[in-house]
Amino acid sequence: MKVTRREFVKGGVTAFTVGFAAPAFLSDLAIAQGASSRNLVVLYLQGGNDALSTLVPYTDNFYYSRRPTIAVPAGAVIQIGRDSAGNSLGLHPRLTGLKQMFDAGSLAIVQRSGYSNSSRSHFQGTDIWSTANPASSVGPGWLGRYLDTLPSPVDPLVGWCTTGVVPHTLIGREISVPAIANPAAYAFQSPNSGVEATYSRTAMTAIASHLPADQPHVSFVNSTAEAALATLDRVARVTSYKPSVTYAGDGLSQALKTVAAAMVQRIGTKVFWVQIGGFDTHATQNVNAANAGYANLMGTVSAALLAFYTDLKNQGLLQSTLLVQFSEFGRRITENGSAGTDHGAAGLMLVLGGAVRGGLYGTAASLNPAGGNPTLENNGADVTYETDFRSVYARIIDGWLGANSLEILGGDFRKSTLNFI
Repeated sequence: MKVTRREFVKGGVTAFTVGFAAPAFLSDLAIAQGASSRNLVVLYLQGGNDALSTLVPYTDNFYYSRRPTIAVPAGAVIQIGRDSAGNSLGLHPRLTGLKQMFDAGSLAIVQRSGYSNSSRSHFQGTDIWSTANPASSVGPGWLGRYLDTLPSPVDPLVGWCTTGVVPHTLIGREISVPAIANPAAYAFQSPNSGVEATYSRTAMTAIASHLPADQPHVSFVNSTAEAALATLDRVARVTSYKPSVTYAGDGLSQALKTVAAAMVQRIGTKVFWVQIGGFDTHATQNVNAANAGYANLMGTVSAALLAFYTDLKNQGLLQSTLLVQFSEFGRRITENGSAGTDHGAAGLMLVLGGAVRGGLYGTAASLNPAGGNPTLENNGADVTYETDFRSVYARIIDGWLGANSLEILGGDFRKSTLNFI
């Protein structure tokens, strides 16, 4: 009898401890069998990234009149060309790394991505992006649903969350994803040491191998423990990785270093989750100041992604890796009284990889607050979406993971012009 995690918890077992510092319910991970050589990395900018400071419409006079103190000066932006509507656009001056990837044709920037009637809520917004369903922010995540469709047996370490808590996006009905924030701490914990610790691990492995058919809850716990124990040595190999470039010491850079290590060491992981916080910039968004919070975030993201990109390129893994970045919403057009911006609507997504058709996708909004502007909403306060974020998911599911986006997303969100892969 197969027992799901939900049934296990519902059955009354509220706590179970085994002797290793591995995440609970580590079992039944999966990735597309038909695209097993491909890696997918999801990068989440937590807090609601200000798209208008990441990708600057520096020829739009209303950008400057509505942001008199926090607008990126036209002379400081890193120009990257025009979109299909002829709008001239440039990157934030700290995004020099992204400019290199863009020039190499490996970075796609999807403008005005979002959905109708943005919730403008961190929690609900994140859940909507996770479930890929604006009408319901509960239930399994879109990648969780994808993982649920894969046949058994699957590698228990085929997915990896680099944060301490598994995100909603990766939660499915049948499977669970391990949260391994620190590979060095992912080890069998025993009160003994030396040979005695080895004996303890051997004993635990033997116990976990017993899967009584007439006791499904015990069988579920044991199979989970067995799967976790089987991953310990592979995860340990990640800590010995010597990258081809120097990664910075910040959390994002180190998480991406771990991802690169897992790929190079071929431990079996194919789906990765990384994130960085701090994007709820209601203040300190003055990009002209050396200590401005947002500018520092841009510098961190740029350096981390460039190191990851270069490392993968050097290791021959760039062509088999796709990274997609999102944030739960964009931010208001007009700055607030604290040199920041408040919660808004449409934002932007980035897609990075060796197989990516780089460039600008979609069109920039006109920031003219006059009535009747179809690119704005909320009485001209917010940018309205042009590309449904699920269209990006659909392209990834169909074109990269080799699955069926109609079934996983519950509708047809394919967009022929969104051909970044």
